[in-house]
Amino acid sequence: MSRWLYSILVWLATPLIRAYLRRRARKQPAYLEHWDERWARYTGLAPKPYDYWLHAVSVGEMRAAAPLIRALRQREPELRLLLSCMTPTGRDTAHELYGDIAGIVYLPYDRPAAVRRFLARFSPRCGLLLETELWPNLIHGCADAGVPLLLVNARLSARSAQGYARVRWLIEPALARLAAVLAQGADDAERLALLGARHVKVCGNLKYDNQPDAAVVARGRDWRTRFGDRPVVLVASSREGEEALLLDALSLLPADTLLVIVPRHPQRFDDVAAMIAARGLALLRRRDWQATPVPPDTRVLLGDSMGELAAWYACADVALIGGSILPFGSQNLIEACALGCPVLLGPSTFNFADAAREALAAGAAWQGDDAGALLREAAALLADAPRRQAMGQAGTAFAERHRGATARVLDALDRQPVSPR
Repeated sequence: MSRWLYSILVWLATPLIRAYLRRRARKQPAYLEHWDERWARYTGLAPKPYDYWLHAVSVGEMRAAAPLIRALRQREPELRLLLSCMTPTGRDTAHELYGDIAGIVYLPYDRPAAVRRFLARFSPRCGLLLETELWPNLIHGCADAGVPLLLVNARLSARSAQGYARVRWLIEPALARLAAVLAQGADDAERLALLGARHVKVCGNLKYDNQPDAAVVARGRDWRTRFGDRPVVLVASSREGEEALLLDALSLLPADTLLVIVPRHPQRFDDVAAMIAARGLALLRRRDWQATPVPPDTRVLLGDSMGELAAWYACADVALIGGSILPFGSQNLIEACALGCPVLLGPSTFNFADAAREALAAGAAWQGDDAGALLREAAALLADAPRRQAMGQAGTAFAERHRGATARVLDALDRQPVSPR
């Protein structure tokens, strides 16, 4: 009865979903592409059975899957792999990273008929959902079809757990039908088990195993030579509202500091550029910069490109992690630590609670209450090269210490009763 009610609500919400996609398309026209796939009507990808199907909602999750996909391919070079996502940027990232080895589609919205069409067309032997993708009809549909479905790199913040607890009547039966839950940390595992998940195991975070592309890192090292002797403060994966707070407090940094802002979402690039220009700050955009010397009067460099965050970390003296200043829960701080870049965090880190806590304990990161506190600490670090070096070394050691999740996930996959084709 509970799932029937949920399915009715999803069906009634379909006009709202269509309106939402069209509204998103005003700034990101790609939301109108592959429209029928949202309802499991596929024409571009031929129906065939796949060995593994992996669902990663967007860019961060798709990149987090890289070490696992690489390991699966190393074990089985002829592996038939299907990737699904929910956003155009996630789809673009999938094509960039895996387009030559995987089929790539949108996962349909969670209607029973759409789930059945999806599974009938692609017939995966095993499904992997990354992080917190809990779709009740999808989970039940896989269980009914005999497709083992695992929640991999699973995380669940205390806030999200409270939200799911309010619909326990819906979530508990679904979680109980997952073949396994491979959690990032002990807290995540406990919260998921309390909500009804079975076969829960702590495997660690795949993001620690995600080695940055050496060519991208080398690009960042080269960029640094184009900045002269100027100190560089990076705002990595900033979210809406955070850039304004930082720009308004920019005077807290030394006058010769080059501020690099890399917004999390590409559809906001132009808005952030306009925000910078409106404050009368000399702006250079990455799309207009061909790695020539940066003009000395440039105050802000806007990283309006995709797939280059590792390069920005490689050329920065200090990184402020976006999503942590306002209550978004923080973006990924692990890559910055792995590249030896000192990390500054705002007060909101619930999406990376374990990583943030352990990075702070290791001396790889510092946490402040607001944008002003972060910029004052950035200025202090710019004046203290030995401390920056110590934080960077602590970051690389911290990241190295937490690697190994991929091997543990592979071991768990080997234990699944998946019959060969």
